[in-house]
Amino acid sequence: MADNKDKKVLNVPALRFPEFTKGWATKSISDLATVTGGGTPDTTVKSYWNGYIQWFTPSEIGKNKYVDLSLRTITEEGLNNSSAKLLSPYTILLSSRATVGECSIALQECATNQGFQSLIAKNCDIDFLYYLIQTKKKELIRKACGSTFLEISANEIRKIHTYVPSINEQKKIGVLLSLIDKRIDTQNKIIEKLETLIKGIVDSIFTANKFPKVPFKEIYVRAGEGGTPSTSNPEYYDNGTIPFIKIDDLQNKYIKTNKDCITDLGLQKSSAWIVPANSIIYSNGATIGAISINLFPVCTKQGILGVVPKADINVEFLYYFMTSTAFTKAVERIVTEGTMRTAYLKDINHIPCPVPYPVKQDEIAKMLSTLSEKLENEVIFQMKLQKQKEFLLSQMFI
Repeated sequence: MADNKDKKVLNVPALRFPEFTKGWATKSISDLATVTGGGTPDTTVKSYWNGYIQWFTPSEIGKNKYVDLSLRTITEEGLNNSSAKLLSPYTILLSSRATVGECSIALQECATNQGFQSLIAKNCDIDFLYYLIQTKKKELIRKACGSTFLEISANEIRKIHTYVPSINEQKKIGVLLSLIDKRIDTQNKIIEKLETLIKGIVDSIFTANKFPKVPFKEIYVRAGEGGTPSTSNPEYYDNGTIPFIKIDDLQNKYIKTNKDCITDLGLQKSSAWIVPANSIIYSNGATIGAISINLFPVCTKQGILGVVPKADINVEFLYYFMTSTAFTKAVERIVTEGTMRTAYLKDINHIPCPVPYPVKQDEIAKMLSTLSEKLENEVIFQMKLQKQKEFLLSQMFI
């Protein structure tokens, strides 16, 4: 790669392949692609639906580079009686409403709803155009408007200006970034298979083995929800040093870092309490089932339980049991519906929990933790690949 950061030329990217030296040409999206909208057949006419034409909505776009099968399909009659258009394979499907800027490439003929603007490449490499659109996401969002939801028109997309290299350089950039995307896709599959394996082993352990069982209330020395100090009083938060756990912190097995803190006064003026290190932190409200082990003392907001295991309960063993299908289904049965779905501790307390001898708990925890550590390493590698792609997108385009 050639580093052009020192060159005071506006139409040369910071990073490019060394064999290319010419400046990039100024173009608009309309020079690179035909932009066309979508449409939705009348949902009350049955003959318009369940046909052979794939029909995509914005929720199906953006997770992967390529999309193939849609959740719903339409008939040729439905296509002809709506503003939807039949799109050729390798058309870029660009979300222009709500999730503005998300895009994927269709692998086969398809149609889209009115939340899309589709880009059919002309005089431009399709892969290059796909990655170029990703670099324009912020601009697309800035140009979008609307009170109920953001939306950008086809005309606004057509007018966006950019810089474009020769077709040969476009293809080389497209190939490089496509290889990275393929590796990211492979990595995602590795992660999915590991998650499935761990889940399968966990469920097998807690269904196949006839461990002695006790009510949940007998496996801890203390458990309870936290509380949120009044957000209108800055004395409860400013320069706080006590980690304050929210649902966003429960993304991984271990809580190693956190975003928010409260002060000693905030702790005293709320129902929050200090949950000692190596306890279970479990969401029992709203996003029920999110779970982690805290590696340092924390307090939590309401709707998040702190569970301090007894000395003879291995916290890792308890963590895996609480992620099992058996425990999840048992919790779902006692959920109270209301403004916010809640699994109250008083009801969780009656759920039977397996309690094998400590040596067996340790054995199970060690085996599953080894797999979880492998999973964590694969996730970290996936994040590095994603950052590498983001870096190249920021440096190889203008």
